[in-house]
Parts: sequence; C-alpha cells; structure tokens
Amino acid sequence: MATINVYEQYFKAEGIFSGVERKAVNVMLVSDSEAGTIRYELGLSFFPHRTDDDFAISYDAWFSEVLYEASGRRSRKREEALLATLRDEADKLAAENGARIIWESPLIEARRG
Repeated sequence: MATINVYEQYFKAEGIFSGVERKAVNVMLVSDSEAGTIRYELGLSFFPHRTDDDFAISYDAWFSEVLYEASGRRSRKREEALLATLRDEADKLAAENGARIIWESPLIEARRG
C-alpha cells in the first residue's frame, strides 16, 4: 500500500471537542493505493493551538471522509478536481461536527506531495 499526502495545510479554526477549545485544524487530502485500487480521503484534525508553535495534533477531534475510491491509479487530473472541491467538502465535514475552518487564516503554506 502506498500512502501519499497529496495536500496538507494548517488553518485557524473554531470548535470544542472533549471539552477542549480547538483553535486550529490540519486539513489533508491523502491518497492510498493497493492492488489496483485508488482511494482519496479528506482528513481534518482539530487541535488546541495554544501558542504560535503549538501544532500538536489531537486524535480525539479527527474526522475523515472518502472522496473517491475506484479501480485505477493516482491521477494528477483527478487530484486537481478533488482539490477544487476540497474546501467545500471540508466545510461540510467540519460543520457536521460542530466546527468551522477559517480559510482566510492559514498557519503554514500548503504542502503538496
């Protein structure tokens, strides 16, 4: 199985999970391929971000959704299409879990793999 972080970026966020205020989120698009099947998954991990250098990821506020799964292999064209809808999908997933991503406030530059 090959797992690749297609996209990852940290943003300011709002939410409360397990009684702890979360002020940031790690937004990820991850691809997994195995035996001729490709899967792309959106992942959100909300964390406290108590100081500017606090990027300690919380596993009690992790949410994910499979955006695409089919026979085939990794495709740059498919990835660009998924990235074009990533914010809408992430907003929906965050809202379903009582949180909000503040897209106008990135904490780091986007990383692409």
